[in-house]
Amino acid sequence: MSDAKPLVVAIVGPTAVGKTALALALARRLAIEVVSADSRQVYRGMDIGTAKPTPAERAAVPHHLIDVVDPDRPYTVADYRHDALGAIAGIRERGRLPVLVGGTGLYYRAVTAGLQIPPVPPDPAYRAQLESRAAAEGAEALHRELADLNPTAAASIDPRNLRRVIRALEVCHVTGWPFSQQTHAQEPAFHTVAFGLSLERSVLYGRIDQRVDAMMQAGLLAEVERLHAAGYAWDLPSMSSIGYRQLGDYLRGDRTLAEAVERIKLDTHAYVRRQLTWFRKEPGIQWHDAGDLEAVAAELTGTARAAAQ
Repeated sequence: MSDAKPLVVAIVGPTAVGKTALALALARRLAIEVVSADSRQVYRGMDIGTAKPTPAERAAVPHHLIDVVDPDRPYTVADYRHDALGAIAGIRERGRLPVLVGGTGLYYRAVTAGLQIPPVPPDPAYRAQLESRAAAEGAEALHRELADLNPTAAASIDPRNLRRVIRALEVCHVTGWPFSQQTHAQEPAFHTVAFGLSLERSVLYGRIDQRVDAMMQAGLLAEVERLHAAGYAWDLPSMSSIGYRQLGDYLRGDRTLAEAVERIKLDTHAYVRRQLTWFRKEPGIQWHDAGDLEAVAAELTGTARAAAQ
């Protein structure tokens, strides 16, 4: 390794590509603990739809930053970075290798690139005002306003992602500064070896579709019903996640169940395309085909051992 910094391994890539399976294969070779980099697995009670590691998988390898907050509690990127760095420090103190595993690009960047994001608290009144405007004028109107205030931020946010558009406008409103100027990088205190997993697109889509069917058989609809019955509103960021949003449409009578399931599959396909676009732009990721995870795990083990020397 080129410096004396401690090592963190990262396993990234799109949904359903095999990241958890690779982490488990790596755990058979090295003493590791996993730090989740998934923005939906932080929510308690959202187990099936977020594809959390199973109890057996979590018993085999310690996992951190899963089941952190209730679905109606805010959890920002700044919160995640603070918690992830704490988890990494604890793992190192125990003499084990921290392995960051997940598909949320901003979480990955916040940790590995030292991305600094101020903990700007939510402004519920201002959010409600923006949500009312979006309902009356359309989400595109808010995105145009953001583009006027901060073209850099607007260019990085899908106009259809109303939650992120509102958050960017909220940060501008609370601080008086553009959202893109609220972030800066600080050199991390560790060295990262990052492996990215990919699959031929049609194979990955097939895996996704099979996983959605398995989620439905495992009780995803009942999970969504239970969460809503517990008082978690459909407009919460957690409940707008893929799977929960579409089944919410079904439960409100806006889609048939078959339409909702098909929509989950198609929206997940679109999501993995965005994930791949994000991660392909991240420097330093070593990409590998996920078809033979044991071979990838063996290579990652050798790379990690060499980097740690």
